[in-house]
Amino acid sequence: MNHSSITTLGELKSTGYKARSVREEIRQNLVKNLSSGKKSFEGIIGYDESVIPDTERALLSKHNILFLGLRGQAKTRMARQMTNLLDEYVPVVAGSEINDDPMLPVSKFAKDQIAQHGDETLIHWLHRSERYGEKLATPDVSVADLIGDIDPIKAANLRLSFADEMVIHYGIIPRSNRGIFVINELPDLQARIQVSLFNILEEGDVQIRGFKLRMPLDIVFVFTANPEDYTNRGSIVTPLKDRIESQILTHYPRNLEDSLAITEQEATIAEEQSKRVLIGDLVKRLIEQVAFEARNNEYVDKKSGVSARLTISAFENAISAAERRGIINKEKQTQVWISDLVGIIPSLTGKIELVYEGEQEGPYQVAMNLVDKAIRSQFILYFPNPETLKKRRGTGKESMKGEENPYKPITNWFDSGNHIDILFNLSDKEKLIQLYAVDGLHALVKKYFPKINDKESALWMEFVLHGLAAHSLISKKIIDNRIEFKDLMGSIVNLGSSTYRDEDYDSEDFS
Repeated sequence: MNHSSITTLGELKSTGYKARSVREEIRQNLVKNLSSGKKSFEGIIGYDESVIPDTERALLSKHNILFLGLRGQAKTRMARQMTNLLDEYVPVVAGSEINDDPMLPVSKFAKDQIAQHGDETLIHWLHRSERYGEKLATPDVSVADLIGDIDPIKAANLRLSFADEMVIHYGIIPRSNRGIFVINELPDLQARIQVSLFNILEEGDVQIRGFKLRMPLDIVFVFTANPEDYTNRGSIVTPLKDRIESQILTHYPRNLEDSLAITEQEATIAEEQSKRVLIGDLVKRLIEQVAFEARNNEYVDKKSGVSARLTISAFENAISAAERRGIINKEKQTQVWISDLVGIIPSLTGKIELVYEGEQEGPYQVAMNLVDKAIRSQFILYFPNPETLKKRRGTGKESMKGEENPYKPITNWFDSGNHIDILFNLSDKEKLIQLYAVDGLHALVKKYFPKINDKESALWMEFVLHGLAAHSLISKKIIDNRIEFKDLMGSIVNLGSSTYRDEDYDSEDFS
């Protein structure tokens, strides 16, 4: 249908146009997508076997939907993408505030227009992007905001009685007629306001200030809620929850690959950053592992959740930490080193809610602990598990699968009184000199990764140091503007005879 040439009700009738509800419209378009194999929800990673099928079943059933899940689980994004299932354009009576269908008008304005002008009634075409309404539930939201109220100024200007429907100022819900309306964080809506939604959901009509007004609105409602809200701030009143036909549980990425893909898709990296800073797959995985560690950490409130925004912000900060260092050292190109992960701490401290014990520990210490645990978890995926070596050493065995302890040359070097200090702003050239000075470090990396280039090799060498510290084979301390690696026993002796500042961090304290 060439909608641009159809401007009156008579022309619309001549095309054979038939009105259909929003639910039927979405259902039929979804059936077409499923039949052709076309995706209805693009860019939603990790939901292909869970949330998306649940949502499609609900839409095929013509249901209103509640997305229930912790923060940062793409609930609102799912709702917004439902507009892709609407027809590209639909006809509405020109001038109608509530998008009246010319074939099935519901407002007094639209009915009067058609009664007065008949087939000459003007229509205009509404794009699907304009058929979406969204409201964040806050305690100050009123019934008038959502549904509407009598407008005394309008009544005075038009010289109308308050009993006339024309004096009504419609709220955001009636104005979303023939579309999709979303209420985010539903439990934050006061109970008495939630009650006002009963009739809209069940009977499809609105009641304004005692008006005997039946207005059968055609809307698909989508609500989002965080389970934490049920206990901390409010709850969904039971009768309202009963009227929402499908409740769909959302979730965080279930594996590291999905988490990586989400961060890669969502992170905003400037073009000049991409040219100056390289970031290896190892560092990306460490950043994602931090979120997985946080979601299972005893100091982090699990009910609050750990948003995917944490890893996105951390990724951006890691790039910026390397960029800043590169600019200071006048390096045309650098890479994100493991030591640059200190720069992601501000991304963590603001995005994790701590339990009482975590508050006592302090957000900085907890964040550093999470980075250390991420290194510890990832390390054993690439190198022999030091914990297994420790157990064998305890039984007098010095071998692992018939091989000698691969870390012995490195730990021996530190045990001999050697140490290295990696300054946060150290140039790549200076860092390489320090890393290659450690006996056995380069040989270990080349043994397990013989095909990697020199730049990647250096990154893995640094990773080994952090990994050995995380497994308490050597000592790691963050002091002022540097990371100090030294032997474990000497560090323990010094700890007993020296006073460290409160801000000093020792990795083995949290192992």
